[in-house]
Amino acid sequence: MNLGQLSRRRWQIAVALSAVVVVIYFGFILLIAFDKELVATRVAPGLSLGILLGALVIISAWVTTWVYVRWANGPFDRRVRELRADPESAGESK
Repeated sequence: MNLGQLSRRRWQIAVALSAVVVVIYFGFILLIAFDKELVATRVAPGLSLGILLGALVIISAWVTTWVYVRWANGPFDRRVRELRADPESAGESK
C-alpha cells in the first residue's frame, strides 16, 4: 500500500464511522419526533426508553471514536512508519 492508497483508506474509514454516528444520532432524533409514545415507555422505575437510547447514542459515539483511534494507532501508524523508513515504497503500488 502506497501513500495515496493509505490516505484514501484513512478517508474511507473516517467517512464510514462518521456516517454511523450520523445515522444513529438522526435515527434517535427522528424516533423522538415521530414516536413519542414509544420513547416515553418506562423500562424501569425512573428510566424511560428515550433516556436509555440517549445514553446509548453517546456511548456509540465513544465506541466509534475508540474504533478509529484503535485503527489509527495500530495498522495505520505501522504503515506510516514503514513508509517513512523506506521512502522509495511511498510511490509504488503493491
